[in-house]
Amino acid sequence: MDVKVFCGAVVFAETEKKVVEYDRAYIVVKGGKIEGIYPVLPEEYADAFTVDYSDGVMIPAFSDLHVHAPQYPQRGIAMDELLYDWLHKYTFPLEERYADPFFAESVYEAFCNDLISRGTMNVAVYGTIHEEGTGKLIEKLESRGIRAFVGKINMDVDCPQGLCETVDGSLFATERFLEKYGKNRFARPILTPRFAPTCSRELLYGLGRLAKKYEVGMQTHLVESLWEAEEATRRFPDCSCDAEIYEKAGLLGYGPFIGAHFIFPSEDDIRILQKYDGFAVQCPDATTNVIAGIMRTGELLDRGIKLGLGSDVAAGQSLAVYTQAASAVRLSKIKSFYEKSSRAITFEESFYMATKGGGRLFGKTGSFEKGYSFDALVLKGVADGYQKLTPKQVVERFCYAGERENIRARFLRGEELKIQ
Repeated sequence: MDVKVFCGAVVFAETEKKVVEYDRAYIVVKGGKIEGIYPVLPEEYADAFTVDYSDGVMIPAFSDLHVHAPQYPQRGIAMDELLYDWLHKYTFPLEERYADPFFAESVYEAFCNDLISRGTMNVAVYGTIHEEGTGKLIEKLESRGIRAFVGKINMDVDCPQGLCETVDGSLFATERFLEKYGKNRFARPILTPRFAPTCSRELLYGLGRLAKKYEVGMQTHLVESLWEAEEATRRFPDCSCDAEIYEKAGLLGYGPFIGAHFIFPSEDDIRILQKYDGFAVQCPDATTNVIAGIMRTGELLDRGIKLGLGSDVAAGQSLAVYTQAASAVRLSKIKSFYEKSSRAITFEESFYMATKGGGRLFGKTGSFEKGYSFDALVLKGVADGYQKLTPKQVVERFCYAGERENIRARFLRGEELKIQ
């Protein structure tokens, strides 16, 4: 079996409360998986191929649990608009362009390159309603070996004419998408109703039948705003909360359940999310850019809910998950200042969410523990020449003030990734 040794400073989050740090250590990788970390290299590996990063810090690669790939050309544009105007003036007209598969292919190539350049190796991503265009996205991710859940969006009510599907047309296209890509090795389909207010009962229940038939999970925007939470239950009066709409439709229990934002959950939303072992995703920059609200991150962590981070491009301005780790801490402090019942989270907790916490959605990735995939980044050029920083301080500074140029090497399953 192929054996490689990587030498340098090491930082990774073992739990929400515990970040492991080595000033210098050897990571032994066998067949793309971590065999162990050693302060002194065991004699049996003395002749193994060794890569020396003594001047760098090795950390696990990041996971982005909520991002809109078709909105990539829109990042950093019209950020002075509120959500409704932002969507209708800019986002929806842009998404209509993905009826052209050639346009889709060119955008998704750039999206994948930027994703990798910023150290993200795992992603839960939205396409558009367009079957062929979203096929270009999943094919790009699969060819690069990126672990992904990719959704062809479904919506059939209260949306622009150019993005409004019929129930039958949406279900037929989704089933073809599931059949074509369901056996992918890395990038796999996931059902993606945009959110309850843009989906009819008939569409959601039809998606529920597909979830059972193909044993596939679901991602959606979940209690992102007060309006959404109220509108969802107004349209589905037999449901007590947003999450119950999807439960009653039969969409839960057949694969991953990803609830993006999860800012205004009721107790029933929390109960249902936990019942199906779901993930809640904080998107700090996005929710402040378009003014949705601030997640109760500390409370949700304390209650044992699985949390990850999302860039939510283009409501978020960058694909850099590491900046979201910093923003999550910043927002939790603001929330705790104005709401005494909330607690601020630590950098250790946000770094965990960005790596191992979010990585749990994709399997054994996001940590340097034995048996985990060696999906890693090497950070350089963050420390000062006039003072010594600990490896952990280097990582924290990178999340707050680093650039993608500080990522000097990227590894996926033990192989170095190059930006195309």
